[in-house]
Amino acid sequence: MLDRDQLETFATVAEVQSFERAAALLNITRGAVSQRIKALEESLTTVLLMREKPITPTAAGEVLLRHVKALRLLEGATLGELKPQPGPRVPVPLAIAVNADSLATWFPRALWELLLRRQVALEIVTDDQDHTSGRLARGEVIGCIATDAKPATGFSAECLGAMEYRCYATPDFAAEYFPNGLNVQAVLTAPAILFNRKDSLHDDFLKRQFGFAVDRYPRHYLPSPMALLEGVAVGVGYGLVPSLQAAAAAERGELVDLASDAPVLVDLYWHHWELEPPLSREITDLVVNHAKTQLLAREAPQAAEAKASTLKAADVD
Repeated sequence: MLDRDQLETFATVAEVQSFERAAALLNITRGAVSQRIKALEESLTTVLLMREKPITPTAAGEVLLRHVKALRLLEGATLGELKPQPGPRVPVPLAIAVNADSLATWFPRALWELLLRRQVALEIVTDDQDHTSGRLARGEVIGCIATDAKPATGFSAECLGAMEYRCYATPDFAAEYFPNGLNVQAVLTAPAILFNRKDSLHDDFLKRQFGFAVDRYPRHYLPSPMALLEGVAVGVGYGLVPSLQAAAAAERGELVDLASDAPVLVDLYWHHWELEPPLSREITDLVVNHAKTQLLAREAPQAAEAKASTLKAADVD
């Protein structure tokens, strides 16, 4: 049976990425932290942490970190059921990863409902939707919004729907840089606004528009959805903005769609543990239900494949 003190010490080191900071948080010595980790590794006959700066879990450590976080959730749910009198309980600390555009548009409704239940002490980790699933695999979070439809082994992925983006600019900016519409020559001159260097959405959009990659275009990086929208709205550049975020300004005529026949749809999925504790399952249900009221409905890949196979078989018959 695994020692709970050793498990919590290991998880704390993995979370804060330092033996010294873990010792301070646990109110024990640095030597005691090392002894507990060593004893745990010996009992499991495997290395759990990479002794580098910062400290990171090994593949075996990632599995164990997910186990510890599941234990915390189960313990929190059990104490909630056993506590006889109503009243505030100590929230369970946990983290989830959410892409910035979701956090700026539809996700807050789910977030406020979750936090008002007073069950969790939540950390929201923001990252590009193409990179959040790695945090789940490493045990840093218990769930994440990602673009990958296929979950890793031990995880599940539920289709949330599609986030629609449109290529917006102010009327004056469009008149100055795109008098003849969106074309390659204009794109090589007009400053675009991207979220950050991980953001491949604009590149993908241009490739779909022209049939080939366009690399050398001027660009600003504004790593905030609100700043990106404001940059477009004041006319410093053009860019892809979620329709949910820009709809009001577009309706007022403050923004124009440079490619009205070519919206960009990004399918989003909620990745989570395959075997979820009750509290984690509540969070999954909450996220999925809120997403379905805000995002464009999409078929899960498995359902689409099944429908295509059925249609193909019908054609053969």
